[in-house]
Amino acid sequence: MVMTIADGGRQRTGLVIPHRRREGEEPPAWKEEDNRSHKQVGARVERTFARMKSGKVPRDCWLTGDGVHHAILGIARLHNLTLAG
Repeated sequence: MVMTIADGGRQRTGLVIPHRRREGEEPPAWKEEDNRSHKQVGARVERTFARMKSGKVPRDCWLTGDGVHHAILGIARLHNLTLAG
């Protein structure tokens, strides 16, 4: 099984979502840390998608020696994630 993270709008789907706050209650430090790492991973993924959509990734690949190799590996990983999803 693949662990898939999602935003808070995907409750009860089996996906990993951030911890929710209860009204008038401060969450413990470990929940805050979980939410922080969740945000960091989500931001990385969103930045990657934005770069791919802007065409910056393919352009940068041609500027480096082994860039095409890395780009193909990234595309293959995204494809595998789609198949596993």
